Amino acid sequence: METANKTKTMLVTGGSRGIGAEIARLAVRSGYRVVINYANSAEAAHALVDELNITRIVTHAIRCDISEEASVVDMFAETNAVFGPVDVLVNNAGVTGGFAKVCDVTAQTLSDVMSTNVIGAFLCSREAVCQMSKRTGGAGGAIVNVSSRASQYGGAGEWVHYAASKGAMDTLTLGLAREVASEGIRVNAVAPGFVDTDLHANAGDADRATRLAAQTPMGRPGTSLEIANTVLWLADDAASYVTGAIVAAAGGR
Repeated sequence: METANKTKTMLVTGGSRGIGAEIARLAVRSGYRVVINYANSAEAAHALVDELNITRIVTHAIRCDISEEASVVDMFAETNAVFGPVDVLVNNAGVTGGFAKVCDVTAQTLSDVMSTNVIGAFLCSREAVCQMSKRTGGAGGAIVNVSSRASQYGGAGEWVHYAASKGAMDTLTLGLAREVASEGIRVNAVAPGFVDTDLHANAGDADRATRLAAQTPMGRPGTSLEIANTVLWLADDAASYVTGAIVAAAGGR
C-alpha cells in the first residue's frame, strides 16, 4: 500500500534486514523519512541506506543496542536532530534465543531475549511517547509493535522463552494503547505467523517456515512485504480509529 504522507518520520528498530528492511523500503515509497536502527548489521544497514537514498536523503542509519537505556535516549535525540521528532515507531527488533526446551534454557538466554524483545521495546516506546505526546506539545503519532503468533501458541518444544517475550510485547501494546490514547498516540501490534525470513535459519532451522506453514489454512509462509503492508496500514491515518489491536498476519493460523 502507498499513502500520500510526505513529511512524517518513522524509526524502525532492527531495520537492516528481513521484515524490518521491507518496512523501511515500503515506508520510503509511502513518503516517510526513515531511521534504520541496527545493532550489529552495519554493512546491511548502510547498504539499505544507499539503496533508498538514490535520489534524495530519506533514510539514516543509527547503531543502537536497544536494551541499553542511554543508547536509546541518544538514538531518539539523533533522530530528532536529523529528521525531527518521531511520528511512527516500529518496534521490530527481536531475537529468538535459539531453540531450547524450558528444561534446557539458560539464564543468559532468558536475559538476552528479554533485554531486546521486552526491555528494548519498553525503552523505545517510552522515548517515542515523550516526543509524540500532545500532552507535552507533541503532534501525536503511532507505535506499531512486531509481535508473533507464538505469543498465543506458546512455542512449546522450541522457544517458550521467545513466545513469552512476545506475550509481554502484547501486554505492552494493550496497556500503552489505553494509557496514551488521549495524548494522540495509537499503539497496535502485528503478530506474524510463519514468515520466510532468516530468523529461522539464525535459530538453526532454515526450512522451518516453509515446512510448518504448509499446515496453515493458507498453506504457505508469509512474506516480509505482507507483514510490512500490515505495519504501514496501522501506522497510517487510514487506521485512525484503531488502537490496542493485535493483528494476526498468519495465513489463518
